[in-house]
Amino acid sequence: MVESTASPRPLVYAHLGDLHITDAKARNYLDLLAILAQLEVEGAGQLDFIYLPGDVADNGQPAQYRLVTAALRLASVPVHLITGDHDREPGSLASFYAVPAAAPLPKALTVQGVRCLFLDVCGPGTGGPDFRLGAAQLAWLREQLSQVPAGTEVALFMHTYPADLRDAAEREQLMSLLAQHRVALFDMGHTHYNELANDGTTIYAATRSTGQLEEGPVGYSLTSLDQGIVSWRFKPLDAAFPFVLITAPADYRLLRHASQAVGRQFTIRAIVLGANAVASVQYQLAGGSWQPMQRDAAGVWQAAAACPAGATLPLSLIVEARDATGRPGRHQVQLAPAPYQPPPRPGAGSDAARLGAWEDNGILGTQLGPNRNAKPLHPSS
Repeated sequence: MVESTASPRPLVYAHLGDLHITDAKARNYLDLLAILAQLEVEGAGQLDFIYLPGDVADNGQPAQYRLVTAALRLASVPVHLITGDHDREPGSLASFYAVPAAAPLPKALTVQGVRCLFLDVCGPGTGGPDFRLGAAQLAWLREQLSQVPAGTEVALFMHTYPADLRDAAEREQLMSLLAQHRVALFDMGHTHYNELANDGTTIYAATRSTGQLEEGPVGYSLTSLDQGIVSWRFKPLDAAFPFVLITAPADYRLLRHASQAVGRQFTIRAIVLGANAVASVQYQLAGGSWQPMQRDAAGVWQAAAACPAGATLPLSLIVEARDATGRPGRHQVQLAPAPYQPPPRPGAGSDAARLGAWEDNGILGTQLGPNRNAKPLHPSS
């Protein structure tokens, strides 16, 4: 295997959707343990952190958080938790903050060169769907964003879409900040379904609930932010490895601006998760011949590629990895050859700019969850 010089490594993390933990015998707790064990074994060295987007405990009870604390001992990578409305159900967040991994919110850190900002929309409210940031947190966010160096990408982590904030003035201020600072990624829970939205500047990502399963199989999402390019893919718990995530170039649905369309020459980048050694990685562009990719010193698989003359949207790109056992894993995206101008998209901080179904990436588009077309969690017999 030939290794090339290291290039900047993308931010890569796993998102475990709303857990809603109740007791140790419940299916969702067993799924949580299985997911964490899988990530520890199969994702070793590839993940920067694990993200829990709120509604960690179904009723915000101390015993429920003790189960979460025990489960998180399986994780060797950092785990970042934020609050959800169910965590606020007892009337305070004291039990949530008793979890050792639950650092005070809001908090900021830089990972792989990305400024990551974690927000609390439940503590300033009165509970339930009273989602608020509060004046102090808005001031903190404004100050944090003003200090981000030019060229540094920003990712925000919050329990809901900005449009779900109860106060209209807060919604407007938050959306103004997102646009002003060209925030790359806004990752949330609450919906209970997989969804991606793109307002032309910010990619909004939501991952289906782990604890209240209304739509599709249990699993988790893997998200990357690679020099401004956002990639997202859902991993069902029972799907095989190796698991491939193309981190660059961007799928045309996730273009944040026209300059992310592929030019005549471009670089393909991907990560491969799996416990077995990777024997080979190759790519296929527009149905052409398979070409090898090389692993750099940071663990990213790369190849220089040329856009075929006369290529039009969509331009198919497949990356395939094979591990030492011969087992394959693939990821496919559709590229936009330059010049390409993404269509105008609503910038309402809501699902108005959603992409709809994208089944290859695990998005069914049925919106079965509390935000939209919810079905009863416990239908009568």
